Amino acid sequence: MTYKNILIIKMSSLGDVLHTLPAVAALRKGFPEARLTWLVHPQFSAFVPDPPIIDEVIYFDKVKFKKMSLAEKWSYFWQMRDLLHSRHFDLVIDMHGLFKSAVLAAISGCDNRIGFCEMWEGSGFVSKPIRGPHAKGHAIEQYLDVVRYLGCKVDEICYPMPDLQKEWQAVIKKTEAVKEPYVVLVPGARWETKKWPPEHFAKLAQMILQDGKQVILAGGPEDAPIGAEIAAQAPGVTDLTGKTGLRELGALIQHCEVYISGDTGPLFIASAMKKPSVALYGPTRPGRTGPYKSSEAVIITTPEPCRGCLKKHCSHWTCMRSITPEVVYNEYKKKAQ
Repeated sequence: MTYKNILIIKMSSLGDVLHTLPAVAALRKGFPEARLTWLVHPQFSAFVPDPPIIDEVIYFDKVKFKKMSLAEKWSYFWQMRDLLHSRHFDLVIDMHGLFKSAVLAAISGCDNRIGFCEMWEGSGFVSKPIRGPHAKGHAIEQYLDVVRYLGCKVDEICYPMPDLQKEWQAVIKKTEAVKEPYVVLVPGARWETKKWPPEHFAKLAQMILQDGKQVILAGGPEDAPIGAEIAAQAPGVTDLTGKTGLRELGALIQHCEVYISGDTGPLFIASAMKKPSVALYGPTRPGRTGPYKSSEAVIITTPEPCRGCLKKHCSHWTCMRSITPEVVYNEYKKKAQ
């Protein structure tokens, strides 16, 4: 069947948006004449592909929405409904699978709605879950199963990443401290349980600095306090946490020698760019959301028996601490040129 107007709903987070890129690339190849629209939260939109992959981006501002009064929220929903109806979508693909994405799919004006195999919070009653052969596999393959269902061929895992030359020049202009070769460490994560202890990052940074390599700390504004704590313990590091936008962070990663972090969004920028990487996993499961089919990435999983618990909070939280700086450094040395 041929579709003319397709809406893709994947609003967050950064890592999940990046995991969706291979499916979107395959969808574009399968429907070269279709108009593809992506509905996303603005703070996670930096790596939504530009034309000709994605024709239009529609934003649902979650941060703004939370601050609205009830009347304002109702008005915002009606504005969104009118906007979506005006596009006359003939297919909606809910790659988010939560209540909020189900609501937006329901008010899209399109009756032909599908989603991926893991549809939570009642979203499976709004959009038909597509359960393919990779239902228990990696998230990337689960999303690819949806476009396979639509008849798209998937010959390879392809990430349509933007040209970040302007962002790289902006990084250089912003600070003269970036000198290649350098190693990027990203200490932040959305879950507190996914964070590697700051003192571990500091010790690792000291070991890398002793090799004569520059160490750059990177991340969003929320990571700045952790960056400052690490920088205080490891004199000589360059702390850029909170000083770059997402695309600038992407440019910084694109030019690094090795990237190191826990399970956090920038890790998947590095993975998509096929950068040498060391990824640290404790409460989450790399088989489900880790760097996928990347020969450049090494995954270090905690030795703790409770690994993969998927808990955002923990009363004992030993999993990430059990990954020692020495173990990470040894893996880093194998990746360093």
